[in-house]
Amino acid sequence: MLNIEGEIVDAKPKDFGLPVLRLGFRPFFLAAGIFSIVAMLVWMASFVFSVDFTFLGISPVLWHAHEMIFGYVMAVVAGFLLTAIKNWTGEEVLRGKALAFLFFLWLFARLLPLTGLMIPVVIVALVDVAFLLFLALACLRPVLKVKQYKQIGIISKLFLLMLCNIVFYLGLLEIIADGVQWGLYSALYMIIALIFVMMRRVVPMFIKNGVDGDVALKNRAWVDNSSLVLLLALWISDVFTGNDQLTAVLAALLALLHGLRLAGWYSRKIWSKPLVWILLLAYACFILGFVLKVLSITAGISPFLSVHAFTAGGIGLLTIGMMSRVALGHTGRSVFEPPAMVFWSFAALVLGVVFRVIFPLFSMELYVYWVAISQLLWMLAFTIFVVLYAPMLLTARVDGRDG
Repeated sequence: MLNIEGEIVDAKPKDFGLPVLRLGFRPFFLAAGIFSIVAMLVWMASFVFSVDFTFLGISPVLWHAHEMIFGYVMAVVAGFLLTAIKNWTGEEVLRGKALAFLFFLWLFARLLPLTGLMIPVVIVALVDVAFLLFLALACLRPVLKVKQYKQIGIISKLFLLMLCNIVFYLGLLEIIADGVQWGLYSALYMIIALIFVMMRRVVPMFIKNGVDGDVALKNRAWVDNSSLVLLLALWISDVFTGNDQLTAVLAALLALLHGLRLAGWYSRKIWSKPLVWILLLAYACFILGFVLKVLSITAGISPFLSVHAFTAGGIGLLTIGMMSRVALGHTGRSVFEPPAMVFWSFAALVLGVVFRVIFPLFSMELYVYWVAISQLLWMLAFTIFVVLYAPMLLTARVDGRDG
């Protein structure tokens, strides 16, 4: 077939396979968005309206905590790493049937507790842990193949998260007395550590590429290294030792260090770019989480405010921001001109964090109302995300390339 310039071209575009299975971000980001809505709706029905769910005998609060970490967050992590590692190494990671297999492992582990059937916890655990194992191996293979050993630190956290999940299930089975708490809180700290490593890599680049004009950003190696060491110490102190005084000191030091890093990244130019300011607001929520951790020990405020500053705030804002950016770039669209509704999805989630974390500091009597409003805003934010991005994730790249 000839084009208008007389050149021979293919009669039809290349067939790269089913679009949703071409790259890891597609099924996992879409599923993360949908699942976050469903999981929050179920949690709202349980917490606010006292609807009774079985969850295989797991208490609703434990189901909520586990599924937001190992369900929602791990779907985002899977989508991000399976996409990023292909870029880092130049090697194929998973696509087609192999990607579908990994995705269905994640999906089955999410659906089994919601069936209402008394399926043994061991079965759910095996499927859930298998997902994390295959994800870690899928990410490790191309890294080892091209000998990019500097990526091993990131991949190792996937194996550690798998271990955290195993400990959680062993706690449910009463094999490890404190396994449930150890597993959940260790997983939270592992995810925070993974996020800090990734943010240090990508956020300065996103700021420089995303704002108008030049910006001068400050990075300090001693902050990078010492903050990770202190986070490791905080994890051990908070989860395993029960030493409140040491935990408070470590959390305060981490708030200062990350505050220093955030100050070095800040520019007034970010406020016209939603895909940039959402990342810095997420970082600010992690700092707030450390501050609230200190106050939970020294001033007696609820420790769950710190937890939700980390989760609903830091992790929630970061994940929706990263998914929104990655999905645009990897479907051939401009990250500099996101759809207008992206701003409103971000705004809803930020407002939800205010209701969930800030308002209870002033009025715990209305706590259930603050939680309910934040749940509604969370679902609104991710409904906007799904409506905007599902067509992009389910169809081929607009530039005709693979991915």
